[in-house]
Amino acid sequence: MTADSLLKTARDTILLERDALTRLHDRLDATFVRACELLLGCQGRVVVMGMGKSGHIANKLAATLASTGTPAYFVHPAEASHGDIGMVTRGDVVLALSNSGNTSELLSLLPILKRKGVALVSITGNPESELAMASDVSLDAGVVKEACPLGLAPTTSTTVALALGDALAMALLEARGFTSEDFAFSHPGGNIGRRLLLKVADVMHAGADIPKVAPDTPIIEALLEISGKKLGMTTVVDAAGTLYGVFTDGDLRRVLDRHIDIYQTAMAEVMTATFKAIPRGALASEAARIMQERAVYSLVVLAEDGALAGVVTMHDLLRANVV
Repeated sequence: MTADSLLKTARDTILLERDALTRLHDRLDATFVRACELLLGCQGRVVVMGMGKSGHIANKLAATLASTGTPAYFVHPAEASHGDIGMVTRGDVVLALSNSGNTSELLSLLPILKRKGVALVSITGNPESELAMASDVSLDAGVVKEACPLGLAPTTSTTVALALGDALAMALLEARGFTSEDFAFSHPGGNIGRRLLLKVADVMHAGADIPKVAPDTPIIEALLEISGKKLGMTTVVDAAGTLYGVFTDGDLRRVLDRHIDIYQTAMAEVMTATFKAIPRGALASEAARIMQERAVYSLVVLAEDGALAGVVTMHDLLRANVV
């Protein structure tokens, strides 16, 4: 084998699968719509089944459906014949994948599925197969040729079945009005969930942890507050809690450059009175975006009435895995 022959085989594989996907795209019709309607009307769960390589695709499809608003799970057809068919109940819809459409393990389940009154949607490469004919709706995933040079290993057929399953899942997602927040609730443990669910209020410093000084506080005393709270800044508030400004390490550098007396000068003279703040109900990811755009390390957090609620820093967001 030469480098050229290896690349040719790889490119031929991709071209074969690309052409098969184009044919799939062109033959989608009202049958696909009926499959969507049947799945949307499911009162229970979508039970996805498949053997061998089709089983691997079915397992992935069940996971995709479940994470995008269509409750679904995978049942192995062979195990179903030995008790797991009890997992399928009236009101469910079975989505069966079989390239040949004549997989014995699936066909053996047809009588019991009929007795249970379970609707059947199939994805097969043979519209005339026994599975296709027994289905309430059958989707054609047929291919002209497998990419395997021997014509044996499922390659093009599994790619087409996967794409057709993804098309179903995405059509159902849009039909249900599934949102990014819904998606986040399905992925609470991952980075996606944290970015879409975590609020500023969940990670900010509040109460006694907020660095605060009065407008008439000398700079030197403000530095002690900054050092003690370890946020690299302090808010400037009066006795009533009214927020007047902030003083950051950047402000300190400017003070030192101007040779201002840090023992006699009050915060009101050197603080930043115009600053970016964020509501405590905002997403933590929005706070990260603002900090990155403005090249700042911290943001003041405001309550619904505009009062000071807290301070959030880039370190807080990094610790929460938001960025």
